[in-house]
Amino acid sequence: MKRGVLIVMARAPRFGAVKTRLAQDIGALNAWRFYRNTLASTVNRLSRRAIWSTALQVTPDRDVRPRRQWPSPARLLSQGHGDLGARIERGLTSSPRGVPVVLIGSDIPGITPQHIRDAFKALGRSDAVFGPAADGGYWLIGFANRRPIKWAFSDVRWSTAHALTDTQANIRNKRIAFVRTMSDVDDGESYEGIRRQSNQRAIRGFG
Repeated sequence: MKRGVLIVMARAPRFGAVKTRLAQDIGALNAWRFYRNTLASTVNRLSRRAIWSTALQVTPDRDVRPRRQWPSPARLLSQGHGDLGARIERGLTSSPRGVPVVLIGSDIPGITPQHIRDAFKALGRSDAVFGPAADGGYWLIGFANRRPIKWAFSDVRWSTAHALTDTQANIRNKRIAFVRTMSDVDDGESYEGIRRQSNQRAIRGFG
């Protein structure tokens, strides 16, 4: 299998423009700090692996530049227009045919290189891989890209408990694998759960 590409979808880490739902529970400053620190630590932790390259797929498009607001050393791609499905598909199909691509979000502090390694390993024998989320969505999706996968995100009910099952139904004729179930941090309860699980150094990083 060819060297894979890891894509991290991210919004420009501007104060007041990220994690707005979380901000309602913990305040805009703490939500911004959490997002900025989680994005930076995720990219830095996952980009130092020779078995895949790392790219940030960012929004808004105008924020592909300036470069200084984004973590290094990941290269930058634009999310472009359309709903979440269109933007995910754009990321998953941004590499040449035969290059496996794994895509994740930027608000899950617990992602480790082993999780990504497991996903690429699964793509060696499957057409697609999912990392289910506890809320019915998914925190990771990957395509082997040996053959095109069409209409994977048609009529998916995003931000509901049906997102994963809807996507699975669209590609039910493909070989599908799964990696570990995880949760993103969207509200005060999930934020406090992460704080309790983290060591003191990580907690200080959250602000």
